[in-house]
Amino acid sequence: MLSVVLATHNEEKNLSACLASIQDIAKEIIVVDGESTDQTVTIAKQFKAQVISTTNKSNFHINKQMAIDAASCELILQLDADEVVDEELKNFIKQLMKQTPDPKVGAWWIKRKNFFCGRLLSKGGQYPDPVIRLFYKDRARLPQKDVHEQMQVDGEVYQAVGHLLHYSNPTFSDYYRKFQTYTTFKSLQLKENKLKINPISFVEFMIIKPLVTFILIYGRHKGFVDGWQGLVFALFSALHHPVAYVKLIKKK
Repeated sequence: MLSVVLATHNEEKNLSACLASIQDIAKEIIVVDGESTDQTVTIAKQFKAQVISTTNKSNFHINKQMAIDAASCELILQLDADEVVDEELKNFIKQLMKQTPDPKVGAWWIKRKNFFCGRLLSKGGQYPDPVIRLFYKDRARLPQKDVHEQMQVDGEVYQAVGHLLHYSNPTFSDYYRKFQTYTTFKSLQLKENKLKINPISFVEFMIIKPLVTFILIYGRHKGFVDGWQGLVFALFSALHHPVAYVKLIKKK
């Protein structure tokens, strides 16, 4: 049996497609909602999800772990509201549920197809973008220290068949809103790590880090293949560093 778990905040545009893709294989759906002001909770309840209300934390992995802890099934699939399970992955999970759990196995990597402003990003380091999302209860846990962290797994990790279709940024305005959220969280991390504001850190965050990031994504990982979307993605990925640094300066 399968528990599907999510953490949400104002996901009314995405949640229906996400839950519709797994409703026939999930015994239970658990949604930890962080103070949504739209129809997210209503939609979740339409899919008979168990909704747990909490605060909207800057590190949303805390709410994800809360959803994981509330799951009762042995096999757990953790999703973001803007992800859809494709048929290959669904069939893989169905076959997995028929098998006796291997005590040596802790979790599975799942490949993601990331869509950015209407285009599937095939380069720029955005495919296959493997994430650990399918695991046995009590064998995987989020460290809850960063928004891009992978799960810590007790046991072997295998490769699942199929994909998560990730529709996180259908428009640039969606991307820019998340860009602001992530850079704010990064600035808080820099503050907690007591980064000193001086000429050395200025050069590092305002010049070196963004330049290296852009060259890696757009050049080495061939982001240019993905047209203007690949250029914009590489550019704003590079801008994460100086924007977070400027936000840190403002905090001090």
